[in-house]
Amino acid sequence: MTARSKLLSFVFLCVAAAGVAAALIWSPKPPVALATGAVLVPSRSLADFSLIDNQGRSFGAANLRGHWSLMFFGYTNCPDFCPTTLTTLAAFEKRLRAAKTVVPPQVIFVSVDAKRDTPAQLAKYVPYFDPDFIGLTAADQPAIERQAKKWGVAVMIEPASDGNYTVDHSGAMFVINPAGNLAAILTGPFTVDALQSDFKRIVTGGA
Repeated sequence: MTARSKLLSFVFLCVAAAGVAAALIWSPKPPVALATGAVLVPSRSLADFSLIDNQGRSFGAANLRGHWSLMFFGYTNCPDFCPTTLTTLAAFEKRLRAAKTVVPPQVIFVSVDAKRDTPAQLAKYVPYFDPDFIGLTAADQPAIERQAKKWGVAVMIEPASDGNYTVDHSGAMFVINPAGNLAAILTGPFTVDALQSDFKRIVTGGA
């Protein structure tokens, strides 16, 4: 990640930590300990939203219900963090399918670069890592930035000298439970072993 990305992640962590601390104060039982983040007790309801998936279909809060989901924000031109994280998530999903101990979550990649990351672009990019992964985008950049802000994800777009632009974003991962509520925030570092252990603890309540 770039220095600016690390700064954005730090800002996100400060905001998230305040929310997590408040939740823990009122928690009726000790929280589940995770290697890569924190469980939210109680889980937080999510406002409805409307994005577009990599098949051109509408995707909203209703699509998060009925199963576990892992969501993170990035963009297809990301040089390192996004492809590395997607590769790790693909290996994580493969391991869960083989182990058959818990049902693998649906993995959702939300682009913060709506101008370049159209549904067609996401349809070429996301399935490369796993055909079951879902890519989301918005009709325009302001719409996706509003959605990112609701999740506490910082996005910065800077013009480049060649007339293009660069994108920086915070790199947290969000765990959503079958009720469609935010159950945990993972901040890394992300490895297959850590994700497998943490996801099992989240799903089983630490058992």
